[in-house]
Amino acid sequence: MLGAAAAGLWLIVTIANWLLEHWWIPAALAAAAAAATGWWLHQRAQQAKWERVRARALRYALPQLDALHHRQFELAVRDLMRRDGCADAEQVGGAGDNGADVKATDPFGRRWVIQCKHRRAGLAGSPVRTPDLQVLNGTARQVHGADVVILVTNGRFTANCRPFAESQRLHLVDRHLLGEWAAGSRPLWELLHKLPPPRRPSPLS
Repeated sequence: MLGAAAAGLWLIVTIANWLLEHWWIPAALAAAAAAATGWWLHQRAQQAKWERVRARALRYALPQLDALHHRQFELAVRDLMRRDGCADAEQVGGAGDNGADVKATDPFGRRWVIQCKHRRAGLAGSPVRTPDLQVLNGTARQVHGADVVILVTNGRFTANCRPFAESQRLHLVDRHLLGEWAAGSRPLWELLHKLPPPRRPSPLS
């Protein structure tokens, strides 16, 4: 036991003496580590800055949206919400999504639940009908806790969709409104009417 302790002490002393004699090696290693950390932090900051610039400049033309796969369309809607200031916007559509394809919180604290209906043929595709709205209406607030419930399509709605939507406080984004929003004119909440009041002041106000 004493022999092991003595050997350990000798090793510590030897290493300490070596470091004293070669002090510049750990100093150089520390400087290299600091430089690497600084470079990594700089790259992260530049990437974040670029992402913010890219998001602000995000624009879609309707033909671009028409050409997307339906899952890509959901991602495009998510990215448009992020562009407008919803940092937590996420695409959640898929099996068992309970009517929600995109969820987001706007700068006013309101929770948005969006269902996307993509039509490859645009206006010539089949219209969105009231059963689609009924499914969304049955889950958006009860299951997902939505303040704002949206159905967005690059196509059109049947005539009886709008009265039903108004009676249930749902918001419809048809091809015309989608085109205006995707072109970057204004955030979606500035293009819609009769939204619930903000939950908190906007950080931009």
